[in-house]
Amino acid sequence: MPLPNQPAGREPGRPDPEALLALARQEGRGRLKVFLGAAPGVGKTFEMLGEARRRQAGGADILVGIVETHGRAETAAQLGDLPILPRARIAYRGQVLEEFDLDAALVRRPEILLLDELAHANAPGARHPRRWQDVEELREAGIEVWTTMNVQHLEGLSEAVARITGVRVAETVPDRVLAEADAVELIDLPPAELIERLRQGKVYRPDQAQRALRGFFREGNLAALRELALRRTAERVDADVTGYMRANAIAGPWPSGERVLALVGGDPGAEAVVRHARRIAEVLRAPLLALHVERPSAPDDRGTSAAALRLAETLGAQAETVVATDLPGAILAFARARNVSHLVIGRGHTSALRRLAGRTLSAALLRRGSDFALHLVPGPVGPERRERRPPRWSEWLGWAAAPGLVAAATLIAHGTDGIVPEGAMGMVYLAAIVAAAVGFGALQGLLAAVLSFLCWNFLFLPPRYTFVIAGAQDVVGVVVFSLVALLLAGTTGGLGRSVRTARARLRGLRRLVEFSRRLGAPGTRGDLLDAVAREAERLTHHPACVLMPLPPAPGETAPEPVLRASVPVSAEPDETGMAAARWAMAHGRATGRGTDTLPAGTAWQFRPMRTAHSVVGLVGIRLDDRTALETETDRALDAMLDQAAVAIERLDLMEERARDTARAEAERLRTALLTSLGHDLKTPLTSIRGAIGTLRAAGGTLSEAARADLLATAEEEAARLSRWIGNILDIVRIESGAVRMRREPVDLAEAAEAAAGRIGRATGQAIQVAVEGNLPQPSLDPLLLDQILGNLLDNAVKFAGPEGKVTVRLRREGYEVAILVEDDGPGIPPEDLRRIFDPFFRATRADRVAAGSGLGLSICNGLVHAMGGRIQAESPLAAGCGARLAVRFPA
Repeated sequence: MPLPNQPAGREPGRPDPEALLALARQEGRGRLKVFLGAAPGVGKTFEMLGEARRRQAGGADILVGIVETHGRAETAAQLGDLPILPRARIAYRGQVLEEFDLDAALVRRPEILLLDELAHANAPGARHPRRWQDVEELREAGIEVWTTMNVQHLEGLSEAVARITGVRVAETVPDRVLAEADAVELIDLPPAELIERLRQGKVYRPDQAQRALRGFFREGNLAALRELALRRTAERVDADVTGYMRANAIAGPWPSGERVLALVGGDPGAEAVVRHARRIAEVLRAPLLALHVERPSAPDDRGTSAAALRLAETLGAQAETVVATDLPGAILAFARARNVSHLVIGRGHTSALRRLAGRTLSAALLRRGSDFALHLVPGPVGPERRERRPPRWSEWLGWAAAPGLVAAATLIAHGTDGIVPEGAMGMVYLAAIVAAAVGFGALQGLLAAVLSFLCWNFLFLPPRYTFVIAGAQDVVGVVVFSLVALLLAGTTGGLGRSVRTARARLRGLRRLVEFSRRLGAPGTRGDLLDAVAREAERLTHHPACVLMPLPPAPGETAPEPVLRASVPVSAEPDETGMAAARWAMAHGRATGRGTDTLPAGTAWQFRPMRTAHSVVGLVGIRLDDRTALETETDRALDAMLDQAAVAIERLDLMEERARDTARAEAERLRTALLTSLGHDLKTPLTSIRGAIGTLRAAGGTLSEAARADLLATAEEEAARLSRWIGNILDIVRIESGAVRMRREPVDLAEAAEAAAGRIGRATGQAIQVAVEGNLPQPSLDPLLLDQILGNLLDNAVKFAGPEGKVTVRLRREGYEVAILVEDDGPGIPPEDLRRIFDPFFRATRADRVAAGSGLGLSICNGLVHAMGGRIQAESPLAAGCGARLAVRFPA
């Protein structure tokens, strides 16, 4: 029997393909060894350096990428003569930070590279934000890396560490990094010894040590962190053992660790089995697994197994379902693949005949699984109680169709009487038996077999119209017919049930695929919630609704569920239903009719849409008084809820990201505006006040030329202030869509000459205008075009400098006309090209930032787009310098 998680066609004794594939993925990658500790100061770096020196003495090429001694003399001495890679120097906010030089390490390519503090956050400007990402790149290049980290830096343990220590760790490492490491070495130290080292000043300076002893380094904290480190290392070792067994086709279990497997069936004692297995796992401090084996020929368990599997997941078990015909073989194969040591099974309600024959599941497991510990859980006290439900119309139809099929076969046999021998009449009845078994089930097939035998014997076997069988040949025929009929009824009934189950699953998969496609389509939150409600109604054939949490009001702790979508529109929970919905929202568990919580008083059942972080919403199903969901429908609904929860969480994250981006942009613009106000508004006002104050105080003693110069200064600064305010107003007009255009054919050469002359006279800069070929006259607003050209030329003159060269080129490019404003200044840095048209952004060229508000190019961008054109910046042009601002309009 192949393992459940392996291809069905794989021969027993062959390695697990998934394990071999995992080994193949490691080929060509550098190894990773992690020295894991429970807390700072246990000696991780010291042990790593000691091991590295031993390997170096053996001839290995060792390189220290980065090691933090934290002022510890023992660690510094342990470095010895190990070669150290020079650190990279990164400038950040006026200071120089030293970081690991990734590029230098890739060039050097040592045999083993030592990198301390795997969770370290790199300085801004480094290639990767985190050091563990540097390690990933080094491993991809084939370099073996040794590194250190504390258990509190594991991302999956961050919440547990925060609860234990009261300190939330900011620098974390994904759990997969530790899981993918080739070796993990635990560096352990008892809490008392670590505290003593701390008091001796071997971990921190005395003042820091006293604060640490009162906070993070309390003995209880250290003991809890030590347990986390030991457990995580034990889990890693257990995973290594299991992987080795799968890769080498070794049949389990190996007594390397305890694992408990709860076998979940369809009987009422399934939940008791799960609870008993949980108690065993707690005593053994072992992982808990739960397994349900579906047999195609077995009757539907009416949701009992699904409820037990949900209970197992609630209790922290890993629940799985496999499909197999050989029940004991599938259980033992799964248990050996997962290295399970304890099997927990319910005693169940089996017949005395099966117990005497030794054909119970427990007996089969004892015979074939002697290497497991088998625990039998007593069944429920008293007679077995099953929930009664009215038969479905399809079941009534089956019981009525069986006699009908036999009657039809009788009519056919009567029509062929005299043509077909009496003994062959039984073949006609066999067709009716097969049809009843395949179409309606084994029991209906058995009914058809009994009726067929009676009709065949009474109507067609001599002596007719009696149930007497005269000849020995007829006796043999009747016995053979009875055996064949019973065999066909049983086997074809199971086959029909298998076909119906497969069809139901296929329909469920198709619905999930279609639902996933609808969830992935672009739309609003309302569209998504409406799709969830419609899919729930389609799956269950009952009215459905979606409720979303409203943030709690002041003084309240639980969120309030609010109706957001329903199918049909009138499907709205009553007050009792809303009370059940509040409980489901607060506790994250199914509530209402058909559940264990508040099942009476409401026709609604509410199921949470859960993610790893929280409950994102509820789906409500209005059930009839005596209606229960089918098992396949129940599972399909759970799968749909999981998909919906992920889609809603993704939408929440996208909205949060959009809000963060908008807030960051608003903050950037606010800062830029305040900076511009503080400089561009204050500077001209200061000049104007100074000129006016001088004229007032000493106007009579100044010469005419001096007074004229002061007045000119005031006038020039007032004009500058007016332009700045005008730019602000222009930006407001553009962003509010208040720009009004009066289009007319424009002579571009004439417009360019006029703008160049005006800017040239104002700045004293010579501006050349070059017209290439005959130009059409595009339909533009002359005033807006003049403003665009003025801003572009003013910007070019600022950065070209007094001795620079500014050129305006006009030419036709296919269906467009191009206006190219070029300067031969230092150019625009590549990283600034995409932001050059943002409001208040001023690019740094060479080592200077030209004066200005940073609004001119942003205004050009808005006006160009308002007239149907496009604008872009290009730099450098030639010899590493120069910039070009290109504006293109439809010709």
